[in-house]
Amino acid sequence: MSDRIPWPLGIVTALLLAIIVAPLLVPIAMSISDTPYIVFPPEGFTLEWYVAVLTEPEAQSALLVSLKLALVSTIGAMLLGIPCAMALVRLRFPGRGLVQALVLGPLVVPLIVTGVGLLQTFSLLGLRGAFLQMWIGHMVVCIPYVVRSVSGALATADPTQEDAARVLGAGPVAVFLRVIWPQIRPGVAAGAIFAFIISFDDFAISMWLADARSFPLPLYLYAAIQRFFDPSIAALSALMVFFALGLVLLIEKGLGIGVRRIAS
Repeated sequence: MSDRIPWPLGIVTALLLAIIVAPLLVPIAMSISDTPYIVFPPEGFTLEWYVAVLTEPEAQSALLVSLKLALVSTIGAMLLGIPCAMALVRLRFPGRGLVQALVLGPLVVPLIVTGVGLLQTFSLLGLRGAFLQMWIGHMVVCIPYVVRSVSGALATADPTQEDAARVLGAGPVAVFLRVIWPQIRPGVAAGAIFAFIISFDDFAISMWLADARSFPLPLYLYAAIQRFFDPSIAALSALMVFFALGLVLLIEKGLGIGVRRIAS
C-alpha cells in the first residue's frame, strides 16, 4: 500500500497549514523592521527590537514570573497527573468514566469559563495570593495534558513485564522505577513539556487571577499593546513563538515522540 497522500488532500492540508502559520509569521516579519513603527511588509533589517525588549526591566520581571509559574505548575501537574493516569489506565473502579471526564474537562471547557470559575471559587474560600491562585489554576489546565501523554505511554507499555517483576519478588516501588518508568519516560517528558508550554503561554486564567506583583508575560504583552505598539511588541511575540516551537521540536526530535501520537 502506498504511503503517498492524494494530491487533493495535500492541497487542502497545505492551505490549512498556511492559514494556521500565516498569523505567526506576521509578528516575526514585523519584529525585524528597522522602522520605529509597525509596517508590513518590513522595511530594512535589524535585531535592535529584540535587544530592546530583552533589556526592558518590566519585560524581564514578567518573563521571570512566567518561568517560575510554568515551572511550579509543571511540577505540580506531574505529581498529580502521573498517578492519575496510572489509575485510569490500569485500574477498573466505579465512577472511572466520571473521574476521567472531570480530569480531562479543562480540555473542552473554554479557558475563560475556567478562569471565572476559579476566581469565584477562590473568592468564596477567601484564598489570597495571586501567585498561589495562578499556580492552582495553571495546574488545573495542565494536568489533562500530562494525563493524556502518560496514558498514551502506559497503553503501549507491556504489563506482562510488571507481572514478571512482581512474581520475582519486586515491590511496588521497584516495579515502578525499574519496569514502568523506563517505558513511560518519553510520555512523561512530553507531558511535562506540554504542561510548561500551556502554563507559560496562558492568558485566560492569569487574566482573572494576576495582580501587579505577579504579572506574567502574556499579560505584560497585552498591557504593552494597550499603551504603545511598536516592533518591540512584535519581537516579544516572536520570542514566545520561537520558545514554544523549540519545545515542540524537542519533543519531536530530541525525544522521538510525535505530537500526533500524543494527541491521539
